[in-house]
Amino acid sequence: MKKKILFLFCLLTLIVFEVCGIGDKERGNSKVASAPKENFGLFENDELLDITLRLDLTNYIRNKPKEEYLKAQITFNLSETDSIFGDIRLRTRGTFRNNYCYFPPIELNFKKVDFGYADLNKISKLKLVPSCNPGNVNETYVLREYLVYKMFNVLTDTSFRVRLLRINYIDTEGRKKPITQFGFFIEPVEFLASRISAVQLKSKSLTQRNIEPRVMDRVAIFNYMIGNYDWSIPGQHNVRLFKHLTFDSLMYSIAIPYDFDWTGVVDASYAVPAENIGTETVRERIFRGMCRTEDVFLKDLEVFSEKKEDFYSVINEFPYLVQREKKDIIMYLDEFYKMLTGRMDIIYLLMNTCR
Repeated sequence: MKKKILFLFCLLTLIVFEVCGIGDKERGNSKVASAPKENFGLFENDELLDITLRLDLTNYIRNKPKEEYLKAQITFNLSETDSIFGDIRLRTRGTFRNNYCYFPPIELNFKKVDFGYADLNKISKLKLVPSCNPGNVNETYVLREYLVYKMFNVLTDTSFRVRLLRINYIDTEGRKKPITQFGFFIEPVEFLASRISAVQLKSKSLTQRNIEPRVMDRVAIFNYMIGNYDWSIPGQHNVRLFKHLTFDSLMYSIAIPYDFDWTGVVDASYAVPAENIGTETVRERIFRGMCRTEDVFLKDLEVFSEKKEDFYSVINEFPYLVQREKKDIIMYLDEFYKMLTGRMDIIYLLMNTCR
């Protein structure tokens, strides 16, 4: 009888320990619940992501700190009943938009934050592009810039991915009312490099001659199509350079453009061409690529002809831009594609304005 009582007592004790989770450490097992989930997939779909940023909004807007970080909290609002959050730091970035915009571009610092997802936990710094100034017009600019990134995604995988956001700003000091606007995240450089099996090049002394010709032509013609003159390989101005992971040290580099607000497609009111450019508006196209033979340009342009309907679908199927804005973008791209119908005309233009 005593043995039965002792056995039942031991069994009951074991059950209590298992239910309460006591003894996991002693057995060398970690709880599944404490392990990061495999993947959040921040840049793996096109769904609008709702986030909340809590910070000293007055300090951010008034001082636009570029050196010192501000304390903040970010919340990813996954549904009405589900969210994840973390205490982060942020500061402003950029040059022109930092001086001009009410909401300058933001650098979010995620270091040492555990979001519970393995991929989010790997992010060190994340670029956020908000609407430059309050109002519908400026929201239109950020949506149009987002679409330029999506168009370049159509053209090639060696491109920065973006994630559309609805940003809710909450002032932790209670001095400003909550503000909601559109914006987007830009894929971190290290994520892009890993995805395309490459390493980023820091050198700013490279030229277009150091870039793989097919890639260089693709970048140059795309920038011509969208009306973007504000880029340069030397100095890596609005371009990032990478090199594929191979043993061939003589292999060409690859160039990936970004920052498209100063383009004809976006047509922002603040985008005024520099005097030395020789144009009155950013809607005037300038080709800044290298000189190639007629046959090479024909092959390059064929790729853009094949992607035309895909480009137009990106715009027409986007639900957050009004029809008037979509029509304006399409009309601007139509000008480019009309030139392609007379191939020799555009080839003559490219060959006589190339570098």
